[in-house]
Amino acid sequence: MNNSYTFSEFSKQSPKGIFIIYFAEIYRVIKLFWIFLFIIFKDFSKFSSYGAIYIYLGIGLLLALLLLRAYLIYINFQFKIENQHFILKKGILKKTLVEIPIHRIQNINFKQNIVQQIIGVFEVSIETAGSKDTEIAIKALSLEKAEALKAAISEAKKLDIEVLEKQEIEPIIKISFFSLLKVSLTENHLQNLFLFFAIVIGFFNQIQQISESFGKAEALDGYISESTSNLSASVVLVTILVILLTLIALISSFVKVFLIHFNLRAYLKDDAFEINQGLLTKKSIVLKKQKIQNVTISTNPLKRLIGISFITFKQAVSGKVNNAKKEKLIRLVGCKKDQIEIVKESIFKTLNVENNVKKNPDSYYKKRIFFWTSLFFFILYSVTYYFISHIEVFYSLLLVAPLAVFLILKKIKKRFYQISDEMLIVGKGLLETHLVYLDIFKVQNIKMKQSIFQKRSNVADIVLQTASGKIEIPCIAYNEAIKIYNHTLFKVETSNAPWM
Repeated sequence: MNNSYTFSEFSKQSPKGIFIIYFAEIYRVIKLFWIFLFIIFKDFSKFSSYGAIYIYLGIGLLLALLLLRAYLIYINFQFKIENQHFILKKGILKKTLVEIPIHRIQNINFKQNIVQQIIGVFEVSIETAGSKDTEIAIKALSLEKAEALKAAISEAKKLDIEVLEKQEIEPIIKISFFSLLKVSLTENHLQNLFLFFAIVIGFFNQIQQISESFGKAEALDGYISESTSNLSASVVLVTILVILLTLIALISSFVKVFLIHFNLRAYLKDDAFEINQGLLTKKSIVLKKQKIQNVTISTNPLKRLIGISFITFKQAVSGKVNNAKKEKLIRLVGCKKDQIEIVKESIFKTLNVENNVKKNPDSYYKKRIFFWTSLFFFILYSVTYYFISHIEVFYSLLLVAPLAVFLILKKIKKRFYQISDEMLIVGKGLLETHLVYLDIFKVQNIKMKQSIFQKRSNVADIVLQTASGKIEIPCIAYNEAIKIYNHTLFKVETSNAPWM
């Protein structure tokens, strides 16, 4: 531990943190008001010289105010370690004091975005098993001070947080540029296409609202109508557009994978993993094995063809999970079979559960899915026919119905569970296949649910609540559900193994 940093008194970030905060504030303003900035700069040449001066003064004043705000945030952001608590105070007008017991700190991770790399500072993220309100991000610390803080907290936790010496061990997983290319080719490109279309539609909606505000909506509508007519008349242009969008989806998938997982390395030492990855934003994550709540192995037909899978680690998270803060997921992409086996064997004491019989849901599960799918299509086509009034709309069922049946049968086939005395594997998926591995003693709560219709068929759902979320086994025989329910309660009550 670096004795030059004791953290017994309130400490500040590096003075360079002012610039990090400043750039973050500028980005936030641009994100909120980009449409107004677009309007101003689009018609900037139409402003008079006096108008341009006012615009320059306004932008200068805004930048000065943001710089002042960044300085005040920096001055008031202070932290220390005292009485086995990490204490943070922050705020400009509204002061906030956060105290986190050291024993609740789950991970201390380092991260660097492109600005932090240029300036030469690190962001230190302190994660706990609590809600998002107890997550702390210190935006700018020198590497020396960041490592000293990590060592100080580790010492207070009795070395519960590992610091791995990467130069002394070889990585168990090392993903090359070529492997990242294979990963990007097997991503969900349809999702990127839909996202692109959504962005385009949203952009045109905002442009239309702007045009209406300037009284030019008719001109815009005429242009769009004319363009749409020309586009519909040209099959070649439509084909080129589809190919172009597909290429954009492929390129965007590669860029996303490359930026996030560049130079992915996973190291294993004693009871901890260290995972390093990222290009513009570099991340270094230390993950204690006992804090992993469950592990998911994911693949799809393309991934299976080229022999790779993804490994997802889920850590503890409490409170309501929303879009701003999802489960604490750590993902290893492009893993080969032998690498997956190393990871599984290092986390779980025994894997004999993989040799047990796969048990599928009761036939009621198939009936339920077919019923709700049929009801959905009945309503969809009824509403469509009501508005269009063309019987030809039902011809699409010749293609849609077999595809829906095929996907439903795939979903049913992939739904299974394997259970042993110590472990549970739950399979699920549609196009992708996900295998969830769970140590039974880490279950926090178990529920057995039965609807009126399930009761008639003598089946029930099992819902396992862990510190990282829910795992469901749907529509299994009632007597099997009772056995799993009682066995899980017994293992939870009698186990003394640490899970945090």
